[in-house]
Amino acid sequence: MLHLRLRVPSEQADDVTAFLCDEPTVTDVAVIPHAYVKPEGALVMAHVARESAQSVISSLRSRGLVSDGFIALTETDTVMGDAAQRAEKAAPGNPIDGVIWDLIEDRARDDIRLSWAFVSFLTLATLIAAVGRLLDQPILIVGAMVVGPEFAAVAGICFALARPRPALLPTSLTTLFGGFAIATAVATVLAGVVHLFGGFSTDQVAHAPQTQFIVQPDIWSFVIAMLAGCAGALSLTTSKSATLVGVFISVTTVPAIGTLSLSLATGDGTDARESLLQLGINLVGLVLAGTATLVIQKLVWQHVRPATAERVESS
Repeated sequence: MLHLRLRVPSEQADDVTAFLCDEPTVTDVAVIPHAYVKPEGALVMAHVARESAQSVISSLRSRGLVSDGFIALTETDTVMGDAAQRAEKAAPGNPIDGVIWDLIEDRARDDIRLSWAFVSFLTLATLIAAVGRLLDQPILIVGAMVVGPEFAAVAGICFALARPRPALLPTSLTTLFGGFAIATAVATVLAGVVHLFGGFSTDQVAHAPQTQFIVQPDIWSFVIAMLAGCAGALSLTTSKSATLVGVFISVTTVPAIGTLSLSLATGDGTDARESLLQLGINLVGLVLAGTATLVIQKLVWQHVRPATAERVESS
């Protein structure tokens, strides 16, 4: 169950309360008239089954609560009671599969901003990947994959295409490629300085058999990226966000720009081209699979909700 908290203009409080009480997947409706004084309004609270939360939110949005009030939705770990169980049974599907598009969009708008934190983490991940390639240490490559925050921007692109929300696309693309450009530039300069003072040789970079997969893109790079894109989209739309760690260490994006930085610093054009190709293959696979997964989920839930609503009304 999810906890729903609303600020409702006093003149709409009865209408909103009646809607929530009539919705079989909503329970524990509470109303405190004139609870808010700035701006003025009533406080309305309820629990809603996760599977039907999106349709409930959409109905509340259509009543103007986003412009004239507010809608807050928070995860509730445990709700025990017969009323909650009845609301869950009336909702379509399973709670873990419920997709709350408005919640995902709100998070995406925050995550896709080209912030200082995003650039810092991506730059640090790129530097770790560059050192991992230089020392030929796969464990450092894995560490760099985990640190890299780039999937947030990739997810923003997928959401913008699937929902669709075209307004999110420019910001997502700017954050992704702007972040890559800044991280590559910083890592290239630092690697170039170290290389200039004899910190490592060109041969040392070229002979790294354990991390050679970074500069050997093939069909399996695309297949893995597609699978990771599916897993990433599912983890964003369900309550299994821990799965994202597996997505991070499945794709060769940060290792590619780490290797690209070393190649640019040493003037190795071959590895630079292969690194860029590896990066492109992974990004295309992630976006295609992630977008397709979101589109399929949207189509499925559009059919599940009406069918379940008819069943509830006839029971």
